[in-house]
Amino acid sequence: MNRPLVGIAVMLSRDGKLLMMKRKGSHGNGTWAFPGGHLEFGETWEECASRELFEELGIGAPNGSLVFGRVMVTNDIFVDEAKHYVTIGLACFGWYGEPRIKEPDKCTELMWVEIDKLNSIDLFVSTRNIINTSEFKTASRQWKSWQCWKV
Repeated sequence: MNRPLVGIAVMLSRDGKLLMMKRKGSHGNGTWAFPGGHLEFGETWEECASRELFEELGIGAPNGSLVFGRVMVTNDIFVDEAKHYVTIGLACFGWYGEPRIKEPDKCTELMWVEIDKLNSIDLFVSTRNIINTSEFKTASRQWKSWQCWKV
């Protein structure tokens, strides 16, 4: 029996915009998604998010531990690919380094998108499900009114 996998999606905010990655070489190829990846055995959600942000974007935190807040959870079924994920969305507050593509086989482009314009781009299923949660809508109002910081 196939069982769902656990994915982690990380929202990085700057100037009222969220960082999006254009997916390559996997399900959702060509769609825009939040940075993230698979939860590995024994990892906490935060450890996974920190690892994925470093692997994909080369960003981290001075003490090795990024600051996370706001959790969103979605149930994502990819019918055509016969995949099922439970995705944990984490908002990240505070990081160092400038995001850059470190895995060109998995991502072709980075883009900062205004929160109000997210629905105007072709979103990955998990990302679309996250932005439709009430938790995301509450968090996005806060992201517009105060800035997350880059340390």
